[in-house]
Amino acid sequence: MKKIKKAALHNLGCKVNAYETDAMQQLLEENGYEIVPFGPGADVYIINTCTVTNIADRKSRQMLHKAKKMNPDAIVVAVGCYVQTAEQRGELDACVDIIVGNNRKKDIVALLEEYQKGKNQTGYIDINQKGLEYEALHINKTGKHTRAYVKVQDGCNQFCSYCIIPYARGRVRSRKIDDVVEEMKQLAQNGYREIVITGIHVSSYGTDFEEKENLLTLLKKVHDIQPVSRIRLSSLEPRIITPEFVRELCTLEKVCPHFHLSLQSGCDETLRRMNRRYTTKEYAKACELLRSYYTHPAVTTDVITGFPGETKEEFLKTVRFVEDMQFYETHIFKYSKRQGTKAAVMPNQVTEEVKSHRSSVLLELNKRNSRKFREYYIGKQVEALMEEAVTIEGEVYQTGHTREYVKVAQKESKNLSNTVITRKISKFLTDDLLLFGN
Repeated sequence: MKKIKKAALHNLGCKVNAYETDAMQQLLEENGYEIVPFGPGADVYIINTCTVTNIADRKSRQMLHKAKKMNPDAIVVAVGCYVQTAEQRGELDACVDIIVGNNRKKDIVALLEEYQKGKNQTGYIDINQKGLEYEALHINKTGKHTRAYVKVQDGCNQFCSYCIIPYARGRVRSRKIDDVVEEMKQLAQNGYREIVITGIHVSSYGTDFEEKENLLTLLKKVHDIQPVSRIRLSSLEPRIITPEFVRELCTLEKVCPHFHLSLQSGCDETLRRMNRRYTTKEYAKACELLRSYYTHPAVTTDVITGFPGETKEEFLKTVRFVEDMQFYETHIFKYSKRQGTKAAVMPNQVTEEVKSHRSSVLLELNKRNSRKFREYYIGKQVEALMEEAVTIEGEVYQTGHTREYVKVAQKESKNLSNTVITRKISKFLTDDLLLFGN
């Protein structure tokens, strides 16, 4: 039998999915597979799916069908969150050959070999995800050349009323600190200067350990790894931002002053229906704490519009709160009904037309807030980790990000990728790009 050698991977969804896709690609490469672009000609297509919204579901289905259409004789592998929930709903069809749930990605090579022997649609999903251990996946490189994501935990115990992810990912499982340290050392040896600590619910890191270890413990252990010069945190829960936490965090100089604190609503009544477990007053206090310890930190957030029962008055409270908080970036999502969640059967579902209108209001507000945040840096010296070249109106610029994740550009044809430079900002080059002066 001809051994399959050409594999194409496609990732949908979050940073955790991106990490897991990189890990699966590495496993395939180590076992003799040639990784090819996601186009015609591959022998196997692996789609790491997402189910966070209805749109994510649809994109997952579309990519699975696209893969089979590009090569009807290829093996199509559906992996991840959409698979974990759709299989229970009976939504996966004949275009999928292998179904891999959220705790079997580490076995991708063995599962492909097993399928080739039997050639029948095969599923590998743990429906009951209680008691699962952290899945051992590793990377030592990624498609990017300067920044790498390191996954430190999986699962979520929060069960927000709108969210399907605890059902798709299971309960909190944390990765052992020594394992994280070893992976970061390998990435550092391979030249990565910035590491992004990511997970499904990073704030819960260590809560499942018998040892007294938490996110701060982890950050202290990885802080001195060289030549890593930056450590960035992905999304955090507001409740982790206590005086004790911030006081210790700000002593870790490599940790970037860029904090994504999930909000979802600026209205206490809506937050209660969402089961978010904090108030707007507590959230505002968290932002105040960060701004008291850091000079002009970037605080970004998520907001859901049109949650069931959200009245005009409740929405306006959110608008005022977002305006008051002066976020650097606000990521706006229209509420998406997820079968199996409490919010899906709540009364007073909001129409798509109203959701779209409210989303547009917040998008305009975000544009103003974001520009105001960036304007602060004009005339100031900033440090940037340079990443890639772009061409704008015929001119070549080297671009990168500051520690606050503000995108900057230097007019320069010489490749500056993976170097850190410190220069003064002169003006806006584009709406979302600041320019270094000559």
